[in-house]
This record gives sequence, C-alpha cells and structure tokens, in this order.
Amino acid sequence: MSQDTDTSNAAVRPPVAWLLALAAGVAADQLYPLRFVPASVPGGWVGGAIFAIAFALAIWAIVTIRKAGTQVETYKPTTTIVANGPYRLTRNPIYLAMVLGLIGLAIAFDSLWIVVTLVPFYLVIRYGVVAREEAYLERKFGDVYRHVRLVPEATSMLPLPGGVPSGLLDIASFPR
Repeated sequence: MSQDTDTSNAAVRPPVAWLLALAAGVAADQLYPLRFVPASVPGGWVGGAIFAIAFALAIWAIVTIRKAGTQVETYKPTTTIVANGPYRLTRNPIYLAMVLGLIGLAIAFDSLWIVVTLVPFYLVIRYGVVAREEAYLERKFGDVYRHVRLVPEATSMLPLPGGVPSGLLDIASFPR
C-alpha cells in the first residue's frame, strides 16, 4: 500500500466482492443445489426480512457518512471519522449489512452455497478492505482514530449489545 496516497488502497471494491460472492453462490447452486432451510420455515419471507434489514442498515450508514461530509467509496479520501448513527453500534455497518444481505438471500433462495461464499467474502473484506482502511485511518487521523478503535476488534463487523460504552464516542464526528 502506498503511504503517499490519500485512500485506503483497498484490494477490492466491496460491492464488487459482494456481487461476486452472490454470483458464485447462485452459480454453484445451479450446478449442485444444497438446501438448508427447513420446509416449515417460510424462507422467502424470513430471508426477505433479513435482506430488508440489511438494506436499511446500509442506507442508514451511507446517509450518515454522507451527512458527515466524507466519502463512502474506498477509493476516495476520508475527510472525517464518523461515530454517530449506526457507527455507534459497529465500526463497519456497511460491511455488516453486506454480510446480513447475503444471509438473507441465502435463506430466501434456500441456498447453502450462498452461505458458503460468506467465508471468502468475509476474509476478503476483513483483510483486503477493513485492515487497509484501519491502517489508512490510523495514519491519517492518529490518536483520534485510535480512540474510535477502542471499540473491541471483535465488533469490527458485529453490533455491540447496547451500543458503544457510554462516554467512548460522545461526539458525532472527529474532523481533522
């Protein structure tokens, strides 16, 4: 990763990785279907509801980041650290929404293959995108970002029960 560029230099654009994971799961399912949703579960409704929640979370995160005046796209410079809205609950709500979206679609289509693609998708996002974003943000924002990273690593893409501990992120955003 070049230290002189003002981007995270992510290995892949996350929406592209998401679409590839979905396409791989659907293609594998066409070749050799693997079902996992019990017949008694209305998979279309349950999966659709999970997908709708994921979509709403992604929209909320994108609107929050745009209102803060910074960029969603990984190939553009970040201008501020956002710690309000869904970012009070998880450090990476958009990636969490992408994982939930794949889970919802896997249930809706009753495709174990889509669930299987979550593993490489997660690894690509965690190590090819999030790790690079974190290094970039720490380089760019220093102690301000290190304060935000006090949110435990395990919650990087998982919601915190009850949100971030009181007092940890008391301001809406941290401009530099």
